[in-house]
Amino acid sequence: MKFIKRLFFTLIFLGLIIGGWITWQGYTLYQQALEKTSLEQMEQTIRSSEHYTQLSQLPEIYIDAVISAEDQRFYEHPGIDIIAIARAVWNDIKTFRFAEGGSTITQQLAKNMYFTQEKKLTRKVAEMFMAFKMEQEFDKDELLEFYVNTIYFGQNYYGIGNASLGYFGISPKEMNDYQSTLLAGIPNAPSVYALNNNLDLASQRQQQVLNRMKKLGYLTDEEMKQILAAA
Repeated sequence: MKFIKRLFFTLIFLGLIIGGWITWQGYTLYQQALEKTSLEQMEQTIRSSEHYTQLSQLPEIYIDAVISAEDQRFYEHPGIDIIAIARAVWNDIKTFRFAEGGSTITQQLAKNMYFTQEKKLTRKVAEMFMAFKMEQEFDKDELLEFYVNTIYFGQNYYGIGNASLGYFGISPKEMNDYQSTLLAGIPNAPSVYALNNNLDLASQRQQQVLNRMKKLGYLTDEEMKQILAAA
């Protein structure tokens, strides 16, 4: 019995040491990234991009679709979503692989602008620190606006402005409900859902987005049917 207790406390102690080391390494990576590129410089870079689109120029249904698909508690959390992280960790444990990360829109923005796409714990910690910093410096609408102007839509289209022009030949404010919800699903896996690659898979992803919007109260059954009928 004593051996089991000692082993238990030893494992806890080792876990704390490892966790502390990972946190410190992540914080160091965050500091280095911020020293290299300040948040002000990041903002200038995003706003100066071609076809930059303000949130007010986007269809409301597109914004609702993005939040439904990517981060339903975006306007409530401080940069990280504990509920989403817990769900992702549980799913990773069940599948024995690092498949989900529970990233918020702010974390995804931090990753896209400052870090690599590698699935490393230190990068994840650095991403969290950066997300907290971004939430302190910008309001939610600004962060969402930055996000939709930097995400990848496949076919070398970065940002919603370039995507709507590239795929449909129109500006974002001209997109209808079908086009808006179709594009909202692509950033989840751009190489898979890019419209020029596989429209069938993109449509399946759109259906998932619409179901999510319905579940969250953004759409009714009838409204969802009308959107799909416009295909």
